[in-house]
Amino acid sequence: MFDIYEKINAYRKQGKDLVLVTVTEKDGMGPADIGKKMLVTQDNEAFGTVGGGAIEFFAREKCQEIIKLRKSLSEKYALCGRDVFVDDKEVVLPMACGGKVTLFYEFVGPKQYVYIFGAGHCGAALARILKPLGFHTTIIDERQVVIDALDDSADEKICQGFVDYINSNGLPNDRYIVVATPSHTNDYHVLNAIIEKNIKPKYFGMLCSKKKIGEYMNEAYKRFGENLNLDNFYSPIGLDIGGNTPEEIAISISGEILSVFYDKQETNSHLRNSLSEENQYWKH
Repeated sequence: MFDIYEKINAYRKQGKDLVLVTVTEKDGMGPADIGKKMLVTQDNEAFGTVGGGAIEFFAREKCQEIIKLRKSLSEKYALCGRDVFVDDKEVVLPMACGGKVTLFYEFVGPKQYVYIFGAGHCGAALARILKPLGFHTTIIDERQVVIDALDDSADEKICQGFVDYINSNGLPNDRYIVVATPSHTNDYHVLNAIIEKNIKPKYFGMLCSKKKIGEYMNEAYKRFGENLNLDNFYSPIGLDIGGNTPEEIAISISGEILSVFYDKQETNSHLRNSLSEENQYWKH
């Protein structure tokens, strides 16, 4: 007999998102007993059961929504094939049992996945700050000596060329990306690769001065066209907190990441808002 919590631990080590579904209430007849559990992965693998039949099929589909939302929730279902209202929404489960069941969907995973290109002072400091905040970090750098110098803050440490990593592994949409490589040339190559492959990050920040970002954006619009969508691109990166040490820069970037995660990016303290009106590329 498998241990569902051992499964959770194994999948967490692989960096996979999960939902643990638990029967928390039961009223009347039905196959779902209180305490039954089912674990569903982002690949729609399932372990355990919450009763089988239509409720289990529905629950597995619901888990994929939960993984996209990255939030836990509880819902109540009527197993009677009739329309019922739960939280102002109609829920119909075609079962003849006649009872009612409440399922708690517990999202099991990090707040988000952050890919940090560059394992230097700023990249390493950012991983250290993001760790206790619940983010899963992957640091990529082509310099083995720099990768070897990292502590255990990063969840994954990859020694590989920056663009080579993107070409060989890809980057999922809706992730968070920070570019802080040792050279602007590498920074631009990473940005170009993401645009060329039509990757759509939830957040994409690049460590760059106002002068350099202006020069790059002129070239980017020539190369990729005037309709380039850079709403989720933040450069200069971070919030304007006034510091310039690696740790202070990392705090600035992590604050910006949190502002995007919690949908507070309308704040005027983003450093990219300090660009002159004509150079605000996301309004291009």
